[in-house]
Amino acid sequence: MRNPQHRKRAAVALATAALTGVATLTACDASGDGSPAPGGGSAQDRAAPKPARVWDTSPRSVAAVGDSITRGFDACSVLSDCPEVSWATGSDDGVRSLAQRLLGKQRASTHSWNYAKTGARMADLPDQMTRAAAEGPELVTVMAGANDACRSSADDMTSVADFRADFRESLRTLRRTQPKAQVYVSSVPDLKRLWSEGRTNQLGKQVWKLGICASMLADADSMDRSATLRRQSVQDRVVAYNKVLKDVCAKDLRCRYDGGAVFDFRFDGDQLSHWDWFHPSKNGQSHLADIAYKAVTAARPRSQ
Repeated sequence: MRNPQHRKRAAVALATAALTGVATLTACDASGDGSPAPGGGSAQDRAAPKPARVWDTSPRSVAAVGDSITRGFDACSVLSDCPEVSWATGSDDGVRSLAQRLLGKQRASTHSWNYAKTGARMADLPDQMTRAAAEGPELVTVMAGANDACRSSADDMTSVADFRADFRESLRTLRRTQPKAQVYVSSVPDLKRLWSEGRTNQLGKQVWKLGICASMLADADSMDRSATLRRQSVQDRVVAYNKVLKDVCAKDLRCRYDGGAVFDFRFDGDQLSHWDWFHPSKNGQSHLADIAYKAVTAARPRSQ
């Protein structure tokens, strides 16, 4: 028979070993080799709160970047910019631009800047963003992408990968010097809808022959298989661009996408330029300003 003292010491040793094993396993689950805890993701990741999105509905300065729409192209005269009717920063009382609605007319005249350029594509946006950032704006508006789809042919459209890379670089460019600036991102308009509406006007179709958005507008009356497939490929690319804008913007805590509001807007003859029946008219610019103002001042972004 073994000594009772020996049995007591053995029991203590076994208990100590068991407790040590439990402690070791617990430590490994929590932080040992970084393996996910049961249920997906580490315990630390599951416990960490997600950063809250930050949005001020009353910014006090506005800078605009983008393409011909933000320059008011063809809204006042044929094949010409008309920035005073720009939806983003224009001074025209009939439009009541986003800047005027947010800042008031007097302040908008000194605290809003338009660095958009007719013909610009997403690849041009980083340079525009550099100039806009130098003004120290509290809000930057972005409307770009139509020219990436509006090329001489559907084959020349900007790839989705390049579009994404250029948009990411644009936001990084802004963040290098203006980490707290807010960004309002407009969806790319429904180009197929614009073709469908504008092709009913004979004057507009003559202007289209000068080369406006040939990938969508060439042979405007043709409904054969080739033309139909070409237009649909442009439309599909626009939809893909808008998904990029939405996804990339969602990763920036101070970026708000319009939820597809501009893409969904049903431009008609009153909202289209009577010079080219494709770009927004002064009336159309006013509607774009209204869409932007509602998006910027909303308590929560529009879902899509």
